[in-house]
Amino acid sequence: MIEFINVSKEFDKSKKKALSNVSVKIEKGEFVFLVGSSGAGKSTFMKLIMKEQEASSGFIILNGKDITDIPKREIPYIRRSMGVVFQDFRLLENKTVYENVAFAMEIIGYSKKEIRRKAPFVLGTVGLSEKANSYPKELSGGEQQRVSIARALVNNPHLLIADEPTGNLDPKNAREIMGYLERINKRGTTVIVATHAQDLVDEMKKRVIVLDKGKIVRDEERGLYNYVK
Repeated sequence: MIEFINVSKEFDKSKKKALSNVSVKIEKGEFVFLVGSSGAGKSTFMKLIMKEQEASSGFIILNGKDITDIPKREIPYIRRSMGVVFQDFRLLENKTVYENVAFAMEIIGYSKKEIRRKAPFVLGTVGLSEKANSYPKELSGGEQQRVSIARALVNNPHLLIADEPTGNLDPKNAREIMGYLERINKRGTTVIVATHAQDLVDEMKKRVIVLDKGKIVRDEERGLYNYVK
């Protein structure tokens, strides 16, 4: 599904390496936690997959295709196979829950008929059918994050990337969001979650990749967050 082969990312001005000679493979259908302290390289790792940044060296393979140096015109097609969930939700405040999901579908070319059919289904998947006509300000933090998950699912992504998806949530809502991500994963979607939520990582016992100063220092199936620096 995803493979990094000797990937490094160096920022030109500072010459600092955000990632240093990283090699790792994530198989189709895996659920992986990406953990590490601030500045460890988690965000860079995810941005390289999403093609928001370019690797300084090495190769990145996605679904069997080398995406390291693909032309810019191909990047939107690469991103259509992904769904992304952010810590700050990034919902449109002037649109209802339904309209937020519908708008995401419009952008990628769904017809009005397809939107009317699929948007309610996706909202039902995350338990928000009854909130379709509500606005983001009328929702709890957990409900807002579920809207962002629904929006990320509209294109049936092969890969779901979640960047600190529980960072702004209380423990109860955080566990609920992780439960939804786990159910999505069980349907076949590969899920990568960057997080500092040690308790959730320990509870879920999924694969854990630990980054420290741009290098992978641990990679364990059904691992725990704790590690010796």
